[in-house]
Amino acid sequence: MNLLADECVPAEVVARLRADGHAVEAAGDTAPGAADDDVLARAAGSGRVLVTADKDFGELVYRLGRAHAGVVLLRLAGVSPADRAEAVSAVFRDRAADLPGNFTVVESDAVRVRRLPGTP
Repeated sequence: MNLLADECVPAEVVARLRADGHAVEAAGDTAPGAADDDVLARAAGSGRVLVTADKDFGELVYRLGRAHAGVVLLRLAGVSPADRAEAVSAVFRDRAADLPGNFTVVESDAVRVRRLPGTP
């Protein structure tokens, strides 16, 4: 899957997704300090699902109706880096078909996938 990892996504998660065969562009490498709007537009424009730990993207896509190719929000505070990488890997392995075009929240005890406005 083609992904854009926001710069707040831990390096362990990016490395694991790449090891799993995903094409992951890291915003911190290509556009450090970019505004959330710009990061979301870059992901949408390139057809990449955005992976982030920043809740502000929920407001951008829900309230403001910004274009998207899907958003995966990581809510895994307090989880070890290795367990965080494993949890995210499992979501992309087990729920890959659900992620594009939707808003997915990954927590330590649940994964919620919600259709976004404008998603067929």
